Amino acid sequence: MNMKSWFEDLLAANKKKPMPILSFPSASLLGVTVGELITDSGLQAKGLKLIADRCETLASVSLMDLSVEAEAFGAAIKIDGNEVPTVYGTLIASVEDADKLAIPTVGAGRTGIYIESAEKAKKLIGDRPVFAGIIGPFSLAGRLIDMTEIMVNCYEEPEMVHTILEKVTEFLIRYSLAYKEAGVDGILIAEPAAGLLSPALFEEFTLRYAQKIINRVQTDEFTFIYHNCGNTIPLIELIKQIGAFGYHFGNFIDIEKMLSIAPNEMIIFGNVDPVSQFRNGTPESVYAATTETLVKCGSRPNFIISSGCDIPPVSPWANIEAFFKAAEDYYSTK
Repeated sequence: MNMKSWFEDLLAANKKKPMPILSFPSASLLGVTVGELITDSGLQAKGLKLIADRCETLASVSLMDLSVEAEAFGAAIKIDGNEVPTVYGTLIASVEDADKLAIPTVGAGRTGIYIESAEKAKKLIGDRPVFAGIIGPFSLAGRLIDMTEIMVNCYEEPEMVHTILEKVTEFLIRYSLAYKEAGVDGILIAEPAAGLLSPALFEEFTLRYAQKIINRVQTDEFTFIYHNCGNTIPLIELIKQIGAFGYHFGNFIDIEKMLSIAPNEMIIFGNVDPVSQFRNGTPESVYAATTETLVKCGSRPNFIISSGCDIPPVSPWANIEAFFKAAEDYYSTK
């Protein structure tokens, strides 16, 4: 698939299908736990297919599991029932630890399972693009050092932070190339921790590393969507330099304001609250929130309605269906 043309067609289309980050709720469709889902490539692919059959999504997006790459580097992870896995503890506590940090092979930990899952999903889903998911370099470094420590060390030990960023970026390039080889259409790269940075720190500690990944891997046939669910409005002049084909923003920001300051050709996805609405809301509140966002932003040719981040595993399917119904009703009048 020529993804450059796909994005160009998307920009020109009057009616646009939603593209939420919808994958973990497949566990309930499959009748499995999240712990079972994250360790079985066949279940992941089958779950994505079930969602594709059930929901009129613009594209299929695989699990946003931000523990996978850290685990491959040796970080400890916690799997708690039906919650998304998390990283705990500190892998790197000193400059010496950073210097000794080894770049894992692609396939280490569960990275091989996730590549297999994406390849299987692409074979099952032929009517829309399939995007794999990876973590961004600053967010990965933060999981290896600890988020509080990396923020401090951006000032106190910047060279240590850069040492780690160079290594994780090289791994993420190799990991992205493996997804490309597996045949999927692109990657959603999730860099939530970068939303904590000031513009100056963003430019120094994340911009060039994200650019390096995208410049090495992205082509007209294999594209990136950049996700950042932090305070991105002050960062927009830098974010647009990243070079992705699409940009996905969280519900922390006013998406209408973002659209007013972003370039018209910059495709923007967002940003119905995944927790207060998809997980904890009602079908009526999700429908209302989705409709409100579309009324404000749906006339913009570069806007795609989405969740603000990945939809939590235990979100009721009635709420998810209300989101799609609101989008269907809105665009039926166009």
